[in-house]
Amino acid sequence: MRSLLKTVAKTSRTLGGSVTAVMLSGMLMSSPAMADIATTYENSCATCHDSGALGAIKKGDSAGWAKLKQQKGMPALVSSVKNGMIQMPAGGLCDECSDDDYRQLIDYMSQ
Repeated sequence: MRSLLKTVAKTSRTLGGSVTAVMLSGMLMSSPAMADIATTYENSCATCHDSGALGAIKKGDSAGWAKLKQQKGMPALVSSVKNGMIQMPAGGLCDECSDDDYRQLIDYMSQ
């Protein structure tokens, strides 16, 4: 993020303040890929994955996550999150997440 802000500052000197304001506001409202994955986890996945509610594999259960990753594979896990399951709403409470965000979140929970 720091390098991104440096680029914006450099662009500001070249293009002017109003363009910079538009660029910066767009960056601040972009997908969670720009945000810290831990914050995204806390705002969405933690609701169930911290406690194991509704049978969710808990964050940090590396053996459980490894088994699930081996059984289903990452593409199927991402698909399950996107489409939802009986116990999990579509998107897993992260409506703005991309496929890459979901992969990062799954990896984060499995650590």
